[in-house]
Order: sequence, then structure tokens, then C-alpha cells
Amino acid sequence: MTRIFLIRHGATTLTAEDRFAGSTDVPLSDEGREQARRLAQRLADLPVKAVYASPLGRTMETARILAAPHTCEVRPREGLKEIAHGHWEQLTRHEVEAQYPEEAAAWEEDPYTYAPPGGESGLAVTARALPALIEIVRQHEGEPVIVVSHKATIRLLLSSLLGFDPRRYRDNLDQNPAALNIVDFRDPVRARLMLFNDTSHYSEEGLAVPKEPEKNLSRWWSGNK
Repeated sequence: MTRIFLIRHGATTLTAEDRFAGSTDVPLSDEGREQARRLAQRLADLPVKAVYASPLGRTMETARILAAPHTCEVRPREGLKEIAHGHWEQLTRHEVEAQYPEEAAAWEEDPYTYAPPGGESGLAVTARALPALIEIVRQHEGEPVIVVSHKATIRLLLSSLLGFDPRRYRDNLDQNPAALNIVDFRDPVRARLMLFNDTSHYSEEGLAVPKEPEKNLSRWWSGNK
């Protein structure tokens, strides 16, 4: 069995602003670095054999913090990058809805096949991210491996691996900054989700109860259709 610790990067300087920043290379905030340090402590005693990450700065920094206790070099993989939002990048959701209302409506209806101009669809992200993850599984048969990626990319990967409707990845799945997911692979085509969106390392008491979501939500969940 191959165990993948699939981790979202820590909070960034734009996390609290609800801006589209998929391909924008924003750095971790001090809060994000602390989240990563706490998760690194949590995983420090595990026999991690390799660490992979999206090549963007926020994922590479998170991965380097996580890799330090294991003396592993971080191996960047292009396929693990976040979904690109084209000309929506660095705009808030409200700004997108005001400037590009038809595009925003089409994306809310089906974010898996629709992409804003210059951006990527969820399908395109899955087509590059899933082969990258499966190749890591093949290369590390029977080993524990850390993989650091992004919110949408992780949700799309899990949707594909577990057979969920990928058109609902934004509605039915969430990923907090520095969240830990554990996926066990019996082989490259058989995966089992063992832990999802866990942030118990945020708390010194190890509490695993997440806060109720208040932002970065889909229209379906918030009831604002």
C-alpha cells in the first residue's frame, strides 16, 4: 500500500480576501507558515520517503517546511499546479460577477467544463493533475509520500479518485489552508480516502472540529443562486 499525505498549502496573503489567485504566485502569510510548521510537527515521526509539490511559491514553501524533519528535497511537479482563472486572476468574486456576469453564471453552473477566457476548466486540471499523482504512486510503491497542492486541484483529484460527480467539486468538498488529507492506494487504480480536510494541528489541543464555513463558498451551498 502507498500512503499519500495530500496537503493544501498554508494560508497566503490573499486567502482572506476571497480573490481568484490560481496561477498568481502569492506568498504564504505568517499564519500560513505557522500552519505548515504545526503540520510538520504532526508528521515529523512518520517515515516519509519523498515530498512533491506544485512549483508555485506558496506550495513549495509549505512543502519545504514539511520536508525539513525528513531531510527530503522537494520535487516540483507542474501537474499539481492550481487551476488558472485567466482574466479573473486577482479579482474578487464580486468584481468578477460585476464585470463578467455571463462568465460567472456559466462557471457557477458547471465549473468542471467551463473556463473563463485564458483560464482552465476543472476537466483540464484533472487531465494534468491525475496523471502526475498516479505517477508518484507508481514511483513510490509501498511508501509514505507528502504531496502539496492547491484547493481546487485537490478537490478535483479526490472527485476523480473516489468517483464523485466532478461538476460538484466546489459544492460538496472543501479544503482549508494546510489541511491534511490521507489517501491510501492499494495500486494506482484503487484508492481509499482515510482522512479529509483535517486541521487538528491548528489547535494545541489537537481539536479536529473545523469552523463553520463563512466565505469562499459555492452559490449552491450559500443559497445565493
